[in-house]
Amino acid sequence: MKRMDVVYAFIYDENQDKVLMVKNRRGSSFEYTLPGGAVEERETLEQAAIRETKEETGFHIEVGSILAVNEAIFEKRGHHAIFFTFLARITGGEMNLSRPEEIADISWMDLDEADQWMPYLPGGVSKLLKNKYSAPYMFQGK
Repeated sequence: MKRMDVVYAFIYDENQDKVLMVKNRRGSSFEYTLPGGAVEERETLEQAAIRETKEETGFHIEVGSILAVNEAIFEKRGHHAIFFTFLARITGGEMNLSRPEEIADISWMDLDEADQWMPYLPGGVSKLLKNKYSAPYMFQGK
């Protein structure tokens, strides 16, 4: 089973009460997630979160604390994944859909709607916002 580390950036706009989400293409279907992706060889978790967010959204970010650590085993794919979700803030850049073959849309989403897209986070992204100074660990299952 191949081990994979995956990072996400939780970017929250306090003034609008919205979180930045990306619409990922999955063949003929799609799903919304936080910006992020797989950590490359010789790359730190922080570097991966910064790179993935820039590639998917066009924004430069500063990474803060870890908000959550999730784990899942995808037996059909032969992957054992560890997901690290970082609190992040935008420091520059502008929204840019530079990878339309991977990302269909970038949007600032209401917390309630974002929660519906993140069922593997108990309490959704809203709970991450409430617990932004702790890092819960969750095994997502097989």
